Amino acid sequence: MNRHYALVSVVAIVLVALGLSAAAYAKTSSSITRFGHNITVGPTDEVADLTCFGCNIRIRGLVAGDVTAFGGSVAVEDQAQVAGDVTTFAGNLRLEKAVKLSGDVTVFGGTIDRAPEASIAGDVTTFSGRGWLLLIFVSPFVILGLLVAFVVWLIQRMRRPAVPATAA
Repeated sequence: MNRHYALVSVVAIVLVALGLSAAAYAKTSSSITRFGHNITVGPTDEVADLTCFGCNIRIRGLVAGDVTAFGGSVAVEDQAQVAGDVTTFAGNLRLEKAVKLSGDVTVFGGTIDRAPEASIAGDVTTFSGRGWLLLIFVSPFVILGLLVAFVVWLIQRMRRPAVPATAA
């Protein structure tokens, strides 16, 4: 019976150690990537990079790296700071109060709502409006359709019987 308790004790210690090491690793890994779940950085939080697919990002603290949102918006509020670049694709960017962005800002298929006190140290590039998205996603299908139509035309042309010339 003592062997059984010893084995259970060792397994319990190993599981607790693994759980603690996983929790410690989660705290040191400060980059966040999410799919479909919004990201919120609180006023006392510090993170490295933020990447969001199909969700929104709200920043009130410090981001030491880049912020990227695909199909979602980014809101930088309450004197938050972003040391890297901010990029939104098919989403808007809202900069409130005295926020500071040290990198470049790129908004593709959305708009920038910027308070007068907000500062951006890098370049600002905007392709506003949803027309850009339509152009990017529809153009390949149009080109593919034209290519298919050309191949069908070539095949039909090669299958036609040759008509002999008549002598007059």
